[in-house]
Amino acid sequence: MIKMLSGEYRHSIDDKKRLIIPSKIRNAMGGTIVLTRGLDGCLFGYSEKDWNNIMEKLSTLPFTKADARNFTRFLTSGATLLEFDKQGRIIIPKFLSDYANLLHDVVIVGVIGRIEIWSKNAWEEFMNNNIERLSDISENLFDSNLTL
Repeated sequence: MIKMLSGEYRHSIDDKKRLIIPSKIRNAMGGTIVLTRGLDGCLFGYSEKDWNNIMEKLSTLPFTKADARNFTRFLTSGATLLEFDKQGRIIIPKFLSDYANLLHDVVIVGVIGRIEIWSKNAWEEFMNNNIERLSDISENLFDSNLTL
C-alpha cells in the first residue's frame, strides 16, 4: 500500500535550524526521517523504509552511465537520518538548509510517498510559474478517460 502524504503546511525554522514537522507526517514517518537534497531547489524527506526502497532501485542503475552516477551522487551525498525530538522537530543540517535557501519561513508539502521542504519564496515562485500550466500538464500526463 502506498503511503499517502499530502497537504501544505507553513512553518518557521528557528535560529537553531529546528523545524516542526506536522504530526500527520511524523506519524507516517515513524520516529525518524531521511532528509536529502531534492529536485527544483527543495529538500526531500522519506521514511527509512521508503528511502531503503529508493536505494535498492538506485543500486540497479548502471554505474557506467554518467547520468546514473551523477544523480545517485546528488541524491545520496546529502542524505541524513534525523530523529524527531519530543516537540516533533528536526534540526536541518546547514548544508541542506543552504541548498534549499531555508532562512525562516518554509512550506512543507506532502507528495504521496515523500515530503518536500521549500523556502516560502521558492514555493510561491513555483506555484506562480506553474498554476496556469496545470491544465496542459494534466492533459500531457493523463489519458483522456481519467477523471480527476
